Amino acid sequence: MKYPIAFAAGIAGSLFIAQAASAAGGFEDQMGRCLQQHANTRDAAQVMLECTADAGKLSACKVVENSVAGKGFDKAAMCIAEKLPMGAKTGTVKVPFRFPGGA
Repeated sequence: MKYPIAFAAGIAGSLFIAQAASAAGGFEDQMGRCLQQHANTRDAAQVMLECTADAGKLSACKVVENSVAGKGFDKAAMCIAEKLPMGAKTGTVKVPFRFPGGA
């Protein structure tokens, strides 16, 4: 009887790892979509957002710094922040974004 339990636990562990990897890829995909939709990936920029963190998510974000205003990086950062995992952080947080350019 030990083998079926160990096998089931192994499958459950594999599913957990696969879901975590899928979630990470989903965030990277979202980041790429936001950049392509709002900004020129060949340009470099730095954006600082100030947001409220609660329940693992960000809300009420506003741009407090933007190194290249008018190029869409502020909109890209806001788009990315919608999916940015925050864990257990709560309260007001500053979220820096660095877009290296050259893509």
